[in-house]
Amino acid sequence: MRIRGWALAMGILAVGGGRLEAQSEDVLRRFFEGKSVVVKLEMPGTEDGVDVYPGTSMPVDFPRHARRLKQYGTAIRRGEEILITKIKVKKDLIEFQLGGGGYGTFADETSSNVSTSSAPKTTREKNLEKEVPGIADPAAKKKAQEELDALRKDRQRVDAANRAAVAQAEELKEANIRKRRAESGSRFNLRFKPVVPEEALTPDGIMRALAEYVDFSPVLAAAGGRPGLHGEERPGPASGELRKGLLVDDVDAMLGRPETIGHRMEGNLRVSTSVYLTRDRRIEAEFVEGVLIRFTVSSR
Repeated sequence: MRIRGWALAMGILAVGGGRLEAQSEDVLRRFFEGKSVVVKLEMPGTEDGVDVYPGTSMPVDFPRHARRLKQYGTAIRRGEEILITKIKVKKDLIEFQLGGGGYGTFADETSSNVSTSSAPKTTREKNLEKEVPGIADPAAKKKAQEELDALRKDRQRVDAANRAAVAQAEELKEANIRKRRAESGSRFNLRFKPVVPEEALTPDGIMRALAEYVDFSPVLAAAGGRPGLHGEERPGPASGELRKGLLVDDVDAMLGRPETIGHRMEGNLRVSTSVYLTRDRRIEAEFVEGVLIRFTVSSR
């Protein structure tokens, strides 16, 4: 039986009968957001982030990854600890956003282009263009043509000055975008076909998928243990104290074999209720996917 964290189980039960994606996103957000991880590879300064295809022979296309690093620069460096800022679940995608999720989201300026227009012709220049061809006197025509040429050169100088100013503005804008890219974090995009499978919509599932690229030690430390990254290591009972989050085996080890065990389904979750009898107590414990979520203690 697959092991899930007690926070996951409680969250899904509290949400009720909504869509699985919405249920799981809420649980994942509460489990991950606001905690930190350490990345094991450089990540590009773009919302495109790093695409990961769990369960495939090549989960990360590293040539594509290298192109993104080259194009957008490095926003998160290998070994850097960074905040998980958002988890977003979509039909075939889980976004695992770090340090802001990467540059290029809504309202981020991605183009360094600065628009400009050519200097307009003056009324005098327009009039001379019409008059010069019809002037019969050579001397008068030469003088008018010289004036027209001077007006054109003045306009060309204004255009050249404008182009220089635009080039400088674009350079400053590009430098600002590079700086903001470096400060806006990145993300992992966990991609599935045709849809995100149920087993991926858990903290355990995400940590499995990203284990090669992310060190989750800070998250696990904040959670007080290791919530089933590989399905085997979990915090056990401390000093015999019954508490939420223990596994059914831990509770059995503490209280002995249950007097009765009942099973039911809550949506997609398997819920079991065990009744333990000790010399002076009756303990009723409720488990979701093998994780203790609530219990009551009464006298016998």
